[in-house]
Amino acid sequence: MKLIFAAAVLAAFSSGSFAGELIPVDDSYTVSQRYSAYKKDYPELQLPRLQFEAGQQILFDRLYKKIGDRELHIDVFLPVPARANHQAILLVHGGGWHSGNKSNFYAMADLLAQRGYVVLTPEYRLSPEAAYPAALIDINDAIVWAKGQAGELGFDPAKLAIGGESAGGQMASLLAYSSARPTFKSDPGLDTRVNALIDLDGVLDFTTPLALKFENAAGAKSAAGSWLGGAFETAGAKWRQASAASYVGPQSPPTLVIASSEPRFTAGLEEVKPALERHHIKNAVIAFEHTPHAFWLFEPYVTKITMAIDEFLRPAGAAKR
Repeated sequence: MKLIFAAAVLAAFSSGSFAGELIPVDDSYTVSQRYSAYKKDYPELQLPRLQFEAGQQILFDRLYKKIGDRELHIDVFLPVPARANHQAILLVHGGGWHSGNKSNFYAMADLLAQRGYVVLTPEYRLSPEAAYPAALIDINDAIVWAKGQAGELGFDPAKLAIGGESAGGQMASLLAYSSARPTFKSDPGLDTRVNALIDLDGVLDFTTPLALKFENAAGAKSAAGSWLGGAFETAGAKWRQASAASYVGPQSPPTLVIASSEPRFTAGLEEVKPALERHHIKNAVIAFEHTPHAFWLFEPYVTKITMAIDEFLRPAGAAKR
């Protein structure tokens, strides 16, 4: 784990004064780290390259929220205007709630933008800085910010989807299904509804035997335990509250689950899928065989997943990009 300075602290140094706090950063989950861990067993993996089209725009580090002097930023990938489909996707990075970066989604965001989507990748407070539910409140505030900027960014605010990878998929699912409740909102009246959910290997129910076998193996020292404030045995109410499966209902959005070959990361799917079908909600599951967790960071899977997301979100009869 490292300590870095917040922008406000750097500004204070440049002005000759010091005000603010060091922000702890855990950099244990990066694209290069995952690539090094995977490349021996999965030789097909390739580091992605971003190739931009003429007219494509990227808006980096737009401020969407301040907590005291702490700023939270969001990156926005805009499509070529002639290809815009007026649908947006907010993508929540993973990293076990304690690590990761919004740049993890740049390759996928680039490809989705080339298919006509406005793509937003927010920063949020990780567990070394702030425990549950701070990250969820941040992401909901990012949803509200995105809807408020919809006119400028060129999408319909009623056509904002949310997606996430790993811990980000868990949080995206939880927020998509709980949007009618005030639990994870900075203001109970905020409209955080989304029109679709894309869950890439995100746990849907922390309380299943499969999830607990892994997520609670180290108790309070596990990634989930550190974020939720304790082991399941001592903080079970939070583990249940943070389980997306508890909130599935008739207002839940269409859901696409994209899974690796490690079923522990979609624990709870066996509850969520039947519940969605009982409520006649569109849903699909795509499982990629012989793939590691975080396979979406690499080719050839980034392109395949982008195509799957586009297929799921594209209105019936709309032409493929």
